[in-house]
Amino acid sequence: MVLREATEQDRQRFNDFVARFESGDLLQSFEWGELKSRSGWTPIRIFAESEDTIVAAASLLKRPVPRVGRSVIYAPRGPVLDARNLDLLMEFTAHLKNVARRHKAVFLKIDPPVPASDSATVANLHSVGFIPVASGAFGGIQPKCVMQLPLDESLDDLMASFKPKWRYNIRLAERKGVVVHLDCDKSHLKPFYALLQETSVRDRFLVRDLRYFQDMWDILAPAGYLRLVLAYYQDAPVAGAIAFIFGDKAWYVYGASSNQHRNVMPNHLVQWSLIRWAKEAGCKCYDFRGVSPKRGDGSDDHLQGLNRFKEGFGAHLVEFIGEYDLVLSPAFYWLWNVARPWAQKTLLARRRAETAAQLTEV
Repeated sequence: MVLREATEQDRQRFNDFVARFESGDLLQSFEWGELKSRSGWTPIRIFAESEDTIVAAASLLKRPVPRVGRSVIYAPRGPVLDARNLDLLMEFTAHLKNVARRHKAVFLKIDPPVPASDSATVANLHSVGFIPVASGAFGGIQPKCVMQLPLDESLDDLMASFKPKWRYNIRLAERKGVVVHLDCDKSHLKPFYALLQETSVRDRFLVRDLRYFQDMWDILAPAGYLRLVLAYYQDAPVAGAIAFIFGDKAWYVYGASSNQHRNVMPNHLVQWSLIRWAKEAGCKCYDFRGVSPKRGDGSDDHLQGLNRFKEGFGAHLVEFIGEYDLVLSPAFYWLWNVARPWAQKTLLARRRAETAAQLTEV
């Protein structure tokens, strides 16, 4: 087996392998590394060949740790290989470890979209030195739990699998005159971003700046990997979404909606339009992305509303194995995981106390 770093000449072969693989994800593409390079990460693409056929690949992202001459390396939704093949995993991991050491990495983090039920992969990851990383309810860097809708049925059958209220809301939006534009271009990013900011205030989450989405468009849209859609009501944008497509998979990644005209159910029609688009593009799966793990009835988890919305479209919960770290420097790893968060928490508490004291003095 030959292992080496991918160059620009390998882009298409690398992407084709990742796109065809069962757990292949856009976040392991050449283009995603290019996007992240605009925000401080350095992409390193590694692959293994056997008889001129790629059998394993990993798009790594490297980021320096300030003032210590070290780095951290992360393979988002990677590596891409059959991890149930222990010999392959062992050889490829050894090569990744050597690469990470050359870059003075504290650890190598992975989070392949492998179902949690895949006990063979979990056992093999342990055997080659990876350790599981605890995550919160929503997951780690990437969501541990997602909702997925298989697209192997006809559109009529897919619609029939939706909950009755969801079918009603889709038809209501159409009757009320909501129109979804699937052919948006880069100029539509600004109205979408305005909706996203409105949504972030309403639902209390942070969003990246507009430049990030413009970079995303510039890199992913020309390759055909990104679709921006907007829903209009009375000639004004009231909802929108950004979706990814790579190989035979599609992902709903960002959603936004106005505080106005929510009663005409534009979000339901946006999702139905994207599901039809993914189906017509030949996708086998439409991924609604992150949700909270299911809880018992009566749970007060605020994320349950998100779960219910996605479940209404016939999607089912898929739990992945989560994050795993390959530790290369135990001392620095302890500092990264224990001392650094403690120091940040202490500093934040001190700042809050100082602010409270100043207000009291006033």
